[in-house]
Amino acid sequence: MSLKVKDLMVTNLITIDAEATVQKAVELMDKHDIGCLIVISYGNPVGIITERDKRDIAKTRVGNIMSAPLMTSTPQTDIRDAVRLMNERRIKKLPVVEEGELIGLVSLTDIMRSLAYFEHVISSLCARCQRGKEQQVDLAEQ
Repeated sequence: MSLKVKDLMVTNLITIDAEATVQKAVELMDKHDIGCLIVISYGNPVGIITERDKRDIAKTRVGNIMSAPLMTSTPQTDIRDAVRLMNERRIKKLPVVEEGELIGLVSLTDIMRSLAYFEHVISSLCARCQRGKEQQVDLAEQ
C-alpha cells in the first residue's frame, strides 16, 4: 500500500481572487497564519501566491505576481510522484485538484511531518517485535 496525496493534504484552504490586491493577500496570510494562497479566477485555481511574492502591496494585483501555470496533483497521486514533481519544479506547495475543483494542498512540510510520524510508528512496531521475540526465547528456555 502506497501513501497518496489525499492521505496528507490539508483541505481547509484560503483562496484569493486574481484581481485582489497583494495587500489583501498579505492580510489573509497574516490573519490565518499561512504561507500561501491559491489564486482563483472565475472559480478555477490558476496560480499560487506565497509570502515571498510581496511587492508594492497597495497597488499590485495578485494576478500580476502569482506563480502560473499552477502545478497540481490529484488526490490519488502517489506521494513519491508528488515529491518528484515538487523537486523538479522547485516548489514547496502542491494544490490538489479533482475534476477541476480545488480540494486540498500538500506541502513539503506536511510530507516531512508525516515521514517523522511514520518513522516513529515503525520504530514502535520494531520494538514490539523485538520484545515479542525475547518473550518467545524466554518461554522456549523454560
